[in-house]
Formats: sequence, C-alpha cells, structure tokens
Amino acid sequence: MPFDLDMLGGDLPVSSAFIFEVDGVTIGVFREVKGLKVELETEEIKEGGQNSYIHQVPGRMKWDNVVFRRGLTNNDALFEWFEHSSGEGFASKRNKLIRRTGAIVAMSYSGQRLRAWELIDAFPVRWSGPEFGTSKLEPLEEELEIAHHGFRTRTISSAR
Repeated sequence: MPFDLDMLGGDLPVSSAFIFEVDGVTIGVFREVKGLKVELETEEIKEGGQNSYIHQVPGRMKWDNVVFRRGLTNNDALFEWFEHSSGEGFASKRNKLIRRTGAIVAMSYSGQRLRAWELIDAFPVRWSGPEFGTSKLEPLEEELEIAHHGFRTRTISSAR
C-alpha cells in the first residue's frame, strides 16, 4: 500500500531559506543551519539481584551549538552581535554577558513561515568570514556559531 501524504495534511514542508532573529530582530537569512539537536544522557543503575538488565534513567540534556552559514552580504548585524558579546563590547558591559532569545525560522519557497525553533539564552561564540583565494570560484560566505541553553519548537499557525 503506498504512503498517503494526505495523512500528514498535504505535502511535506520543504524549506528554501532560514531566517535567524534575535529578540525579534532579523539578523539575516541563511542557506544552512547545523547543530539543531538535543541529546539526553542516561545513567545506569545496577540493581542487586536483577541480572537480566541494567536500569537506564534520564540524565542531563546536552544541546549542541548551532552553526549558521550564508553568503556574504553588506549587512553587519551578524558581526555586530558577536562584537557586543566579546572584547570591548563585553568589557563595556562590565564583563556581563547578555544572553538573548534567538529564533530559527524555516521559510518555504513562497516566503511562508513554516516552523520556528527558539534558542534560549543564546550568545555567539564564533564568527568566521570568507576564505579568499584567486583560484577559488566559490561564493564568499560567513559563518556564525551560537551557544545556548536549549530550544523550544514553535508551530506557526499559517504554515498550511
């Protein structure tokens, strides 16, 4: 029996771009987002007299850093956010890190918001600019890596 897409409410969503927002302000549109995952560590408990198995119970949650990649643009919002969280920007705030709420929003080909993931207490930990070389025929890209304390998913009601 073939799989019926109508069981899922129609076509499977396909995203063509990802918007990254910080506290509701759009930082940029990205072509690639990596690291949006969570892992639940487990702890083993060996029970005396129970030799058939070892109990596994949930432990800490581990959230990977999220890495954004896009073509180079003339918008400096990405690098400015990094500057505010490090160096002189960090020192000017008396070495107090201001964590933000970030949101990754998957966009459809028609520009419709499909789904969002809110990064809790996010701050940038790495920015890298384009690699230059006269023999390279690749687009110039920049990359931003974000640390966070977890994420929540958010369904967008107009996605269908």
